[in-house]
Amino acid sequence: MAVFKETAEVDVRERRLHSILSYNGDAQTLIDKSKEKALTCKGRYYGQCAACAESCAETATCFIEDAAVISHAPIGCCINASRFNIATRAVTASRGLKTQSLKLVSSNILEKDTVYGAAEKLRHAISEADRRFKPKAIFIQASCASGIIGEDLESVANEEEQKLGYPIIPIYCEGFKSKVWSSGFDAAFHGILRKIVKPAKKKQADLVNVFNFVNSDTFSPLLAKLGLRVNYLAPLSSVQGLAEMTEAACSATICETLSTYINAVLEEKYGVPEVKAPAPYGIDWTDKWLREIAKYTNKTNIVDEVIEAEHERIKPRLDVLKEKLQGKSVYVIMGDSFAHNMANIVKDLGLKIAGVTALHHDQHTDSDKQVNTLQELVTSNGNIENFSVCNSQPYQIIKILKKVKPDFLLIRHEHLTTLGTKLGIPTFFAGDANITVGYDGVIKLGESLYEALRTKKLIDNIAEHAVLPYSDWWLDEVDDPLYFERSNK
Repeated sequence: MAVFKETAEVDVRERRLHSILSYNGDAQTLIDKSKEKALTCKGRYYGQCAACAESCAETATCFIEDAAVISHAPIGCCINASRFNIATRAVTASRGLKTQSLKLVSSNILEKDTVYGAAEKLRHAISEADRRFKPKAIFIQASCASGIIGEDLESVANEEEQKLGYPIIPIYCEGFKSKVWSSGFDAAFHGILRKIVKPAKKKQADLVNVFNFVNSDTFSPLLAKLGLRVNYLAPLSSVQGLAEMTEAACSATICETLSTYINAVLEEKYGVPEVKAPAPYGIDWTDKWLREIAKYTNKTNIVDEVIEAEHERIKPRLDVLKEKLQGKSVYVIMGDSFAHNMANIVKDLGLKIAGVTALHHDQHTDSDKQVNTLQELVTSNGNIENFSVCNSQPYQIIKILKKVKPDFLLIRHEHLTTLGTKLGIPTFFAGDANITVGYDGVIKLGESLYEALRTKKLIDNIAEHAVLPYSDWWLDEVDDPLYFERSNK
């Protein structure tokens, strides 16, 4: 069955990939059960927090340099606008690019609009975005409000597209449609594939697509060692850059969760091969990744020489860090495949994996050819006894950490970083997913962890006075952190 379908929407992950949001056990058992798709996406009786597919979609659409975004939603759905604006200005400045600000308009759906409709507000928002930003494409982000009242985004987009002469792209990322926030990534990329991506007019043998977030430019210096160029997607790309992604020699990613869908479609529909290796986090995975890219770019004659030189270059600093960190343990809490990536670096620093919590888990991939990063992690590191899936619920993570008692905590989502501090665990916030890429990334993570270790006395003082907002019953009497999942009642 084809991965890409000529439909307005792509199936959400619960249906397409049999994704789940809760699991507690070991990694190998999760792999075995996933082969049979034996686990279900459970509900829960109590949830402390949640995110939204719309915000995930925005991470792909909001940072395209010559595109505008319309949030067809109540104004509150633009909550990410301020931090996204800061991010895009900071990263463009750090990369030496032209500083840009967020190009986003809210249609501001009000209560009366949910009764009488908001199509005219959407048309006005499109006109305003065109007037203010003169974009080359406009993305319309759906919302719970526009979805519930049945707004016909497709018709409005097609009508306005005829008037303006450039793509107007509905992104069907309503939060209520999926419990798995990462479905928003797929929704955004499906829109890009439908309305922007074109068949290649020529092939660029030295160009590699890298799907990532708004992060540092660390892939360019890494691939430059092989004489290759990076096409960063979708953040900080242009509409033309999106259209021409089919010209690349291959496609790679920082995390299969982000781009498993679009990579599978690029390979299936346009013949752009996806790199069949885990992302370059950790020495062994970076070796594999570079060798795979070398196959697609005719660089096999030099890749081993580059790898050997890189090993030698980092060895002195790595040996010092391993001595400083030897025997310590690390717990990783991050999005699905990125959690696997970060956990794989641990062994290179002489550290132990105390456990891993992924925010969701896909039991399947969009293509049978795609890499199973959890299997790769177990192959590289052995079975992980403490492995859980939890969509960022602090009350569950607190119980897990109190039981495991790691020496370090690695977290990517900022609202969870304080949990480690309150428990006396030095914590590294991996907000920039690219910092730990490649051989230099191993060194950077090791140095960051050592700096965190030097704050242990301060962290212990904070933990001594921190008061957790949970009952003794939950903290001490309940054994199962998944107690509130429906199947356990």
